[in-house]
Amino acid sequence: MENELTAALAGVRDAFARYPRRAVLDGCPHCEGSVLVDEHDLFSLTISLGNTVGGRVDVKALLPVLLERLLGSDELEPVIVLGKLRYEEWRTWPRVEQEAIDAYLDVVWRALLADHPSRLGSFTDPTDFLDAAHAAGERVERFLDVWDATLTPPADRHLAELVSRLNFTSQKPSALGDWLRREATRDRLHRAWERDYDSQWADDLARAYDLLRH
Repeated sequence: MENELTAALAGVRDAFARYPRRAVLDGCPHCEGSVLVDEHDLFSLTISLGNTVGGRVDVKALLPVLLERLLGSDELEPVIVLGKLRYEEWRTWPRVEQEAIDAYLDVVWRALLADHPSRLGSFTDPTDFLDAAHAAGERVERFLDVWDATLTPPADRHLAELVSRLNFTSQKPSALGDWLRREATRDRLHRAWERDYDSQWADDLARAYDLLRH
């Protein structure tokens, strides 16, 4: 996965290379005025970037470093960073830019499912990623389909954990909740238990299966 992550980041850099990065961004004169871009404090910048500081071109110029920093540190908030995409209507951007972001999201998602426990920089686990992807305006079904096709012990363990945290009394519509409650999810957990019945996480699989039975 390391090579795929590297390639995805390179694709983002290439797609947005034509947008020059400015050392100082124009800010709202009533809020904070001009803002110095300091890569050592990107978190503070992401809160106002594209809103009261800088514009769409600045978001695009900084996107490669922000997406790379999401994977290399825990200093940024994925929901804030990826939320910039929806705010800036990224699905209206040139196709090459959309494809680079899509490739990034896809490889990060697969990398998170590939290990358990998983942490990839600022992404702490699969649910953290799904929240951020939703903030970007993406339908979670896109990533749940990949989870369905990833029939590995780490992906199954993530699934069992998520079921154990599911609020079964909630009546609020949820694509993720509906996906978890499917008979297919229950059957998958049973098959995972049969495969890993002598593992240290077998009880977790069985417990999640029992939750979905009732």
